[in-house]
Amino acid sequence: MVEDIKQRAPGLIRNTLSLAGVIVALVALANMIFLLLVDVVSEHPRPYLGIFAYMIFPGILGFGAFLIAAGLFLERRRRKRLAPGEEVHALKIDFGNPRHRNAFVFLSTFLLVFLFLTAVGSMRAYEFTDSVQFCGQLCHTVMKPEFTAYLASPHARVRCVDCHVGPGATWYVKSKMSGMRQVYYTMRGTFPRPIPSPVENLRPAQQTCEQCHWPAKFYGGQFKVINHFGSDEKNTPRQVRLLIKTGGGSPTTGTVSGIHWHMNIANEVTYVATDRQRQVIPYIRVKDRNGRIEEYFARDAQLKPEELAKKEARRMDCVDCHNRPTHIYIPPDRSVDDLLTTHKADPTLPFFKQQAVAALTQPYKTTDEGVTGIANALTNFYETKYPDVYKQKQAAVQDAVAAVQKVFQTSFFPEMKLDWRTHPNNIGHFYSAGCFRCHDGNHATKSGKVLSKDCRACHEIISETDGSAPGVETAVNPVEFKHPGGDLGDLTQVNCADCHGAQAQ
Repeated sequence: MVEDIKQRAPGLIRNTLSLAGVIVALVALANMIFLLLVDVVSEHPRPYLGIFAYMIFPGILGFGAFLIAAGLFLERRRRKRLAPGEEVHALKIDFGNPRHRNAFVFLSTFLLVFLFLTAVGSMRAYEFTDSVQFCGQLCHTVMKPEFTAYLASPHARVRCVDCHVGPGATWYVKSKMSGMRQVYYTMRGTFPRPIPSPVENLRPAQQTCEQCHWPAKFYGGQFKVINHFGSDEKNTPRQVRLLIKTGGGSPTTGTVSGIHWHMNIANEVTYVATDRQRQVIPYIRVKDRNGRIEEYFARDAQLKPEELAKKEARRMDCVDCHNRPTHIYIPPDRSVDDLLTTHKADPTLPFFKQQAVAALTQPYKTTDEGVTGIANALTNFYETKYPDVYKQKQAAVQDAVAAVQKVFQTSFFPEMKLDWRTHPNNIGHFYSAGCFRCHDGNHATKSGKVLSKDCRACHEIISETDGSAPGVETAVNPVEFKHPGGDLGDLTQVNCADCHGAQAQ
């Protein structure tokens, strides 16, 4: 009789803690399966769904499993304490016993399904933490400026991790460890406003940027058109046409010149900056492909040689000039020029350039206040100063207001204390020092050789047009193409490939 009672003794799992763990684990597993199916069939990525499906509920499932194991351990110890002379026998499976056999089949099936879902969930969790939604949308307030600028950037179809992490496991682990610290600051609300730049310990550009871009590729002069509009009543247009000497190349091809000379692998440019944003550079060291070294010192530098030696030296790479390749906050002057160039705002609206820039640069405390302030400022200006224009072009005014509001929401973020002035953009030299950080005519070697400030070293101005032209679009004077080889008659009806194509050779 005693043996029968012992055989019918309840299993170790029948305790309050383990049963609670079973309930927690089953609820978490059911939610994981449901959210996984929703994620699979959803047409659009959902960042919060991902964090629950692949991070929160798996954690809850693990907690449930921990409760089950803890309950089993405590129950086993309790029974041994109540019956010191008795041993709790180890698990025995008798496949001849239908009850044991059915239980084994059930548990094995459950374990296989669980392991499969765990593998799928782990892979999806890895992919989710690498996604743009995870990086940019999960923390709305913190990353809103960076994510908004990213969507309007040339790299909008490149994942955040492709630039910030790059390939390989080493930097993936480093980024996730750094991310844990950032999540901690975010949860406490102690993150800096704005997020400082440049990113410390950023992976070298050779391992990220150059996975797509090729500095050894030589480019000739690149044509660029810059449209400006005046702040006068007529928004007078002015156009500058440049030939930018991009250059580049490799010594193996014999062609190394232009701006991308700095990035030629055979050349090594090292510098020391005294500020966090690398705008003040008192020392530059240049080593060419032949091993010759030249050192340039800023004439007005206050650093002593021993102080300079303690500063961190950085080897120049892509991001020293292209430091805002994605998170670009465009100055209001240029933003309004772009609106007028693309006719998102009517160029015939009097003083539009002046009033739009003034409305954008007012000190707003919140985004909503800025959006409302811009609408009120521009609408009131045309209602009071140009009532006839407003009456005739009310729709154009409202379209222009909406366009300026969008500019504000793209480059101004009062909640994060960030706008176009926060992060200097080193491409060019119009709104920030950029090229002139080094090429300022103030850096010289001990022998007297000076780093040139000659603008023509990087670009040539082809032509300029002013307000005398009827419009920016008509300011270009096209010429008719003349085929070499003398008079060949009327070629307008002949396709170029008829003579130059492969079949004609």
